[in-house]
Amino acid sequence: MSHDQTIQNIAEPTTDIDHSDPLGSQENRLTPAPVKSRIGSIDAFRGFVMFLLMAEALHLGQMAKNFPDSSLWKTLAYHQTHVEWIGCSLHDMIQPSFSFLVGVSLPFSLLARRNKGQNTRKMAMHAVWRSLALVALGIFLRSVGRKQTNFTFEDTLSQIGLGYFFLFLLGLYSRKVQWIAFTAILIGYWALFAAYPLPSADFDYASVGLDKNSPSFLTGFQAHWNKNANPAWAFDTWFMNQFPREKPFLFNGGGYSTISFIPTLATMILGLIAGGLMVRPLPAWKTGLQFLVMGIILTGLGYGLGELGICPVVKKIWTPTWVLFSGGICFAFLSFFVFTCDAARMTHLFWPIRIIGANCIYVYVVIHWWNGFILSNIKTHLGQNIFQIFGTGYEPVIAGASVMLVHWLILVWMDRNKIRIRI
Repeated sequence: MSHDQTIQNIAEPTTDIDHSDPLGSQENRLTPAPVKSRIGSIDAFRGFVMFLLMAEALHLGQMAKNFPDSSLWKTLAYHQTHVEWIGCSLHDMIQPSFSFLVGVSLPFSLLARRNKGQNTRKMAMHAVWRSLALVALGIFLRSVGRKQTNFTFEDTLSQIGLGYFFLFLLGLYSRKVQWIAFTAILIGYWALFAAYPLPSADFDYASVGLDKNSPSFLTGFQAHWNKNANPAWAFDTWFMNQFPREKPFLFNGGGYSTISFIPTLATMILGLIAGGLMVRPLPAWKTGLQFLVMGIILTGLGYGLGELGICPVVKKIWTPTWVLFSGGICFAFLSFFVFTCDAARMTHLFWPIRIIGANCIYVYVVIHWWNGFILSNIKTHLGQNIFQIFGTGYEPVIAGASVMLVHWLILVWMDRNKIRIRI
């Protein structure tokens, strides 16, 4: 999950550059200027998303099992898990938020690189390197603990890496071109699924991990978007088997696919458009209001098209309606942080989460590897029953909170010493 500037610090724009259309014709419109200040809203949004990722350590699903009569734990557990197919939980918003933030930060990165005197060719080479690095890191993370390299491309980092260079190219053009590309991706990806022939009546859905009696099994026109019975799955049954594997690829258990990077690119384009709007010399409250309106429109449009049966809202295959629905929520999140951090100047209140977002690589790559090590050491030094101080039922959340605290203190130390892990 992470990504370009979601992984590294966001480049800082200035207020004295002509931002009337900063992404159009970079050669002519991006002129060198001193970097002055960070964008508090982006830092806070990124930190919030990373906090949600860290909070997986709380194991809220286990808490719901420990207290089956508690509606609170059931609700919290729901929002810390991915929905089966159609719909959205808070946890489902982590990956689109990552992707969206990559796009948001790109205009600032382009401006900062122009300020350093870099030409388009040099920036393009850097974009290629970053794309390859993200794809490789995603494969590496999916291969840890396996007998051989697990060539898979549905990891958040790989998905962003596959689309990042195209995002960079779009960053060199006007906002109009970006909207055209966004629309073309959504329509084209919808048409690909809609035109793909439905499985025959005797198709063995169980062989691809889909239960016909499951509420997630779609019928009618929406059956074109059934799990592992769609063109994305068909592509992977060919593509994934081009690589050395422990065993032949038949299907992804969650329904994820390689070519989801195409609509993921559309999510990044929404972020790119948002970033382009943020670099304009307008009052922050106006930008925040614009984002709020865009968020309402996009979320409503995605939800409405899903309810009409035109295309289901499915995160796992990143349907066009998911791009609209989740993209609208991302705009709403960003508007909140623009209002509070940039307009009301309350950025300091978000310091506890901003330092989390400042080192996304640490959070995404390292954090889960260290959880067991941290837990064992706490038990060794403070007692085996330290996490049962409120009873065995609360042990998962107490242990998880302790791990999060240790990670957060490490992040505080890294922040104080200006240590940044970057790609």
